[in-house]
This record gives sequence, C-alpha cells and structure tokens, in this order.
Amino acid sequence: MDELKDKSVLITGADSGIGKATALLFAHKGADIAIIYHSDIKNAEETKNEIEKLGRKCIIFGGDINDYGFCEETTAKIIEEFGGIDILINNAGVQFPAENIEELEEENIRKTFNSNIIGMILLTKVVFPYLKEGSSVINTTSAAAYQGHAELLDYSATKGAIVSFTRSLALQAKPKGIRINAVAPGPVATPLTKATFGEEEENPDKPPFDRNATPEEIAGSFLFLAGNGAAQITGQVLHPNGGLIING
Repeated sequence: MDELKDKSVLITGADSGIGKATALLFAHKGADIAIIYHSDIKNAEETKNEIEKLGRKCIIFGGDINDYGFCEETTAKIIEEFGGIDILINNAGVQFPAENIEELEEENIRKTFNSNIIGMILLTKVVFPYLKEGSSVINTTSAAAYQGHAELLDYSATKGAIVSFTRSLALQAKPKGIRINAVAPGPVATPLTKATFGEEEENPDKPPFDRNATPEEIAGSFLFLAGNGAAQITGQVLHPNGGLIING
C-alpha cells in the first residue's frame, strides 16, 4: 500500500484510459497526483474525486502541453503545492486514422506531433530540473512504433520518436541518477480507441490474451518502472501487448 508513499506524480492525459488507471493505482500506493488534461474537465474532475477518496491529494490542470508557457506555469503550481515532482508520466496523445497517406490532413498531422512528442519534450524539459536522484520519467509509446499501423501513419511515427527520445534522455539523465523508461502497450480498450475505431465493448470474461487489454492491466507496467524494483532499468521499454513478438 505504501510503495509510493508521499511521492508526487505528474501524469498527462489522466482523465481517462491508461492515464486514469495509472493515476488511481499510484494513488492507491500512496502517491499524490497532479493531472494535466486537455479539455475533458468532467472526466478529470471524476478522476480527482476518485483519487481523493483514496486519501491522497490531487490537483488538475486543463491546457495544452504544446504551449511552453502553460508547461512552465503548471509545473510551478505543482512544485508550490506538492513541494516537488518525483515521477513524470508522459501519457497524453491523439490519433487520427486515415486509410491512405493521401487522405492525411495537414492539421491532424501537426496536432498528432504536437500532442504526442513535441508537447512531451517541452513538458519534460520544464520538469527535468526539479527531478532528483531516484526520480523517474515514464513515457507512453505503442506497439505501433515497432510494428507500424496501416491506418495510423503519423501516430506510429510519433510513437517511434518517443522510443528514441526515451533512449536518448536516459543516456543524458544516467549521471544524475534519474531513470527514463517507456511502456509500449498493444491493443487496449480505451475511450480513445473506441472513439477512433468504433470498437465494441470487450468481454471481460475472455482470457487476457484473447481480448484487448484493460487500462488497469497496463497500469501495472508503469508502477513497476516507478518503483524500487526497477532500480537497474533505464532507457528501456516494457511491452504489455498480449504476446505480440516485438523486435527492436
């Protein structure tokens, strides 16, 4: 219960899906949670209430991590409220499917890169000076970074960039004792994937490998990377993907 006692955690995109499941799990383990959400204040407030019911602090911030000023202002408020940041989880992301590269819209390409990788780098840049030895950054990438995805060209490209960003920052952060890792889920039943592909509700009675993962099943990978059990792990990617064979 106290694995993360009194740790302060900043999670982006934690109003639903994997981010929310991770926020609740970390709170259950004793952490105080700061959440950045883009626009869904209703779900963000619901997540906040659930965390507070677990007896932990939670503060939420609505805004765009592609806005450097927003990143600076939000980080300053979190430091003021919590006294520091121990763990940064970069989870925010968007996707816009297109069956053909000719159908990709410039606006959506730019939104995808801004949200998935540029915003991640900007926020990490702002938070990094406040991290200390033993702190960690955990990024959400995807199996699509390794396998590709015929309908998500730009999304897959950003997820590949996240893998490279994770490995490179790990080299830079190693002398400081800060661990940088990532999680690359396979298919997961989240509000985003349902909205994108119109997927039906998963049957929870199916065995784990016969269905898409739940967000809660993915959250455990983030917890492992944040804990002392991962003290020797940096620059790595965990693959909770239901048995997909991944190379690279």
